[in-house]
Amino acid sequence: MDSSKPPHNELDYTTGCYECCMRCLGGVPYVSLVATLLCFSGIALFCGCGHQALTESERLIETYFTRDHQDFITLAYLIEYFQYIIYGLASFFFLYCIILLAEGFYTTSAARQSFGEFRSTVCGRCLSTTFIVITYFLVVVWLLVFSLSALPVYFFYNMANTCHTINILSETPSSINQLCIDARQYGLLPWKAVPGKACGMTLSNVCKTREFFLTYDLYIAAFAGAGMTVLALITYTVSTTYNFAVLRYLGRKGISPRC
Repeated sequence: MDSSKPPHNELDYTTGCYECCMRCLGGVPYVSLVATLLCFSGIALFCGCGHQALTESERLIETYFTRDHQDFITLAYLIEYFQYIIYGLASFFFLYCIILLAEGFYTTSAARQSFGEFRSTVCGRCLSTTFIVITYFLVVVWLLVFSLSALPVYFFYNMANTCHTINILSETPSSINQLCIDARQYGLLPWKAVPGKACGMTLSNVCKTREFFLTYDLYIAAFAGAGMTVLALITYTVSTTYNFAVLRYLGRKGISPRC
């Protein structure tokens, strides 16, 4: 007997362990897993940075663009409501992403070979249809959120660009006083607000503050987070649609359709 060869039982154990690992790895919904990580990252960026950006915006506008608190109270209430909405979004998407990931594990294992047979259930197809509809609706909603999140980035970009122009023309004070950023034009303050705008060197000094740079960076991060969330939801839609198509195909073949 050749002592260099491993025992037969050891070979069977190694082969069985390898096949078990491959079967487990084959049941992992990699697309849903990537989408879940992307969604968590996007929601964390959007909600965390968006919440803090709203707080900094409130402080910035109240300090430099208005003198009467009554002119600012409507915007303050809107900011507070938006922050509560952000809390709800973070909670909802945390749970929804977990559910979608679990659904991905379920439909993937149902569509792959398991214990020697394919398994497709009526409940699985119904769940997949429900998640496709909900996720498609969320994609449309988040495309709108993604577009709206670009508005504050646009506002601060214009503000930074105007400040850059003022710094270039700083030797001619008469001309730089005509360069202004009017918060009333963006709907942030009512038209009766005084002063409602910042001009010239006053605006340039605003752009040099810590609040301005921090708020600008936070809005950019929130905008990027919204884009990541849209990408994650589109990935979820593609994944759930594919899984539904596979389950429906197996159901038409009459392969173990039970609930």
